[in-house]
Amino acid sequence: MSTIQEEKPSFFSKCLNVIERLGNKLPHPFILFIYLAVFLMFISFVVSLFDVSVIHPTTDEEIVAKSLLSKEGVLFMLSSMLENFTGFAPFGLVIVMMFGIGLAQKVGFFETFMKTTIIRAPKSVITYAIIFTGVLGNIASDAAMIIIPPLAGMVYYAIGRHPIVGMAAAFAGVGVGFTANFIIAGTDALLSGITTEAAQGIIPDFVVTPVDNWFFMSASVVMLVVVGAFITDKIIEPRLGTFDPTYADPGVISEKVQEPTSKELKGLRNALIAGGLYVVLLASLIIPANGFLRSDEGTIIPSPFLDNIIPIILIFFIIVAVAYGKTAGTVKKSADVPILIGEAMKDMSGYIVLIFAAAQFISYFNWTNLSTISAISSSELLQDVNFTGMGLVVAFIFLVTIINLVISSGSAQWALMAPVFVPLFMLLDYNPAFTQLAYRIGDSVTNNISPVNPYVIMVLGFMKRYDSRFGFGSIISLMLPYTLIILAIWIVMFLAWNLIGIPIGPGNGVYLDQ
Repeated sequence: MSTIQEEKPSFFSKCLNVIERLGNKLPHPFILFIYLAVFLMFISFVVSLFDVSVIHPTTDEEIVAKSLLSKEGVLFMLSSMLENFTGFAPFGLVIVMMFGIGLAQKVGFFETFMKTTIIRAPKSVITYAIIFTGVLGNIASDAAMIIIPPLAGMVYYAIGRHPIVGMAAAFAGVGVGFTANFIIAGTDALLSGITTEAAQGIIPDFVVTPVDNWFFMSASVVMLVVVGAFITDKIIEPRLGTFDPTYADPGVISEKVQEPTSKELKGLRNALIAGGLYVVLLASLIIPANGFLRSDEGTIIPSPFLDNIIPIILIFFIIVAVAYGKTAGTVKKSADVPILIGEAMKDMSGYIVLIFAAAQFISYFNWTNLSTISAISSSELLQDVNFTGMGLVVAFIFLVTIINLVISSGSAQWALMAPVFVPLFMLLDYNPAFTQLAYRIGDSVTNNISPVNPYVIMVLGFMKRYDSRFGFGSIISLMLPYTLIILAIWIVMFLAWNLIGIPIGPGNGVYLDQ
């Protein structure tokens, strides 16, 4: 343990302290968007005074800067406020998606699934099981952060391994792997909606769907599990050594892992059977050449299946949740279903409030034409200096990792960055879905070392129960190998994917013409 206790703050620790102070001085994301909207009003007024304009490279149309403080601008802000909110692409997608995911969480399906996967895994693959469960657990959002790290600590302690090592593996899976999954999740819907809003400033009818990063993010799950387990077993565990209970809370030492009850296990079994039958039904409508969910031309890409992926996933989770709840006893009557969905929606209240402010800012930014003007001007500058290839995309990933250290909300960060970078990369011929994918890599890897991430402090609290000497510098130094190594491998994987030319999602490549 002495290897991670610092007598004097290192240079890196001092940098993190500065980042923490800066992050803590930032206002709540809702207030931040309000400030940015006010700032945008002033900037648009100043820029319009100079009659700034550019020529759109694809339509040859003159794009002129407009002022939000003009009569036209003020009327736009007033008349568009409700439409900006209700018509914001991520809003409906995420709310509908959370009907199903939230219900599955409230009935206890996700908790039982996570517990069963970890507890019943053979000792030889326990690290892989913990990280795998952490990565897939992000579909349950905050619940994964709360359930998996302490559970992993107890499991590790029960099999005679250092409990903090188990928590580090779990936190790496949930945090660093936050945007990766085999299943289309709320994150996919949220990010694709914001990307669509930003992309339509260049191509009005352009749509980024929740499945547009599916292939790459599914492959990323495998990479994260293998690399994360290697880091845990070869770097983290040797560094921490043998667990010394001297500094542990006596209460945590006596805690036992609570295995799922027989009813919960039966519920999980029935849920998986019901979900499997639903998947078989879907397959029968997709695989045949004349399947209902194929296009009129008989294709799957595009097809009604992909166009309607959100309601299809919604139905899947409702079926799974009801099957589990009826068996486990968490759903006793039909009226319980809407009540539980309502409780899940209460957890979304913070997101709804944030979306209202973000939607206004993005709409104002697009209306002033400053988004398009800045994108066109920046793309011309980058082309002039010949900085337009994969080096630029990698630089963008690094920029995202830095910003993520001071803005803990991934949706808020993308709502800030997408209106600038999505149009910019589109003018350089990059698919918005590809830009979004680059963002997701940068946004994930620094989650576990961000001083403003509240879950860093929460997991630190779990770890301190096993070692009271553990401090903020301890958890950061513990998680840093995951960040650095996975970032490097993820970027290499990202570049190799592009070099080989594998689609990043159904029908989506790196460039706009793919």
